[in-house]
Amino acid sequence: MTWRGSSTAQDRIFASLVYLVPLLDVLPFGQSFMNEFLGISLSSLLRFPLIQFYYIPFVPFIVFFALFLLVVRNEGIAHFIRFNAMQAILISIVLSLIGIVWQYVLGPILGVSLLTQTLFNTVFLGTIAAVGYSIVQSALGRYAEIPTISDAAYTQVR
Repeated sequence: MTWRGSSTAQDRIFASLVYLVPLLDVLPFGQSFMNEFLGISLSSLLRFPLIQFYYIPFVPFIVFFALFLLVVRNEGIAHFIRFNAMQAILISIVLSLIGIVWQYVLGPILGVSLLTQTLFNTVFLGTIAAVGYSIVQSALGRYAEIPTISDAAYTQVR
């Protein structure tokens, strides 16, 4: 849906780039999946400078506030970019909440088990699917409609 006007190629690129944030946030959840099925370890991915930089303490927090205050709340930026930035932020927030619930509630109860790996694989693959869909839709100049998350993004981006 492109009801807020057409988007330029530059808008599409920037709208797609913001989805790097949830992709970087979901990597720890996919550690066992990537190791098992792709033969890639998280430590080998940490060799890339962008990924190394993102995992420095407080950098994700700073990136969150930078995206929210400098992009989402800036009405001088196209609605298309602001919507996609907010949607990427919301996906990252959901991942953070899952991580907190896991660390303090489910982790001590379940430990490391098949159920744990299944849960992490589901979160990882679901996020990859949602982000992949959003990147493709953004590249095509369309608004990615992800249930509940898109509605929340629309309410934040006026």
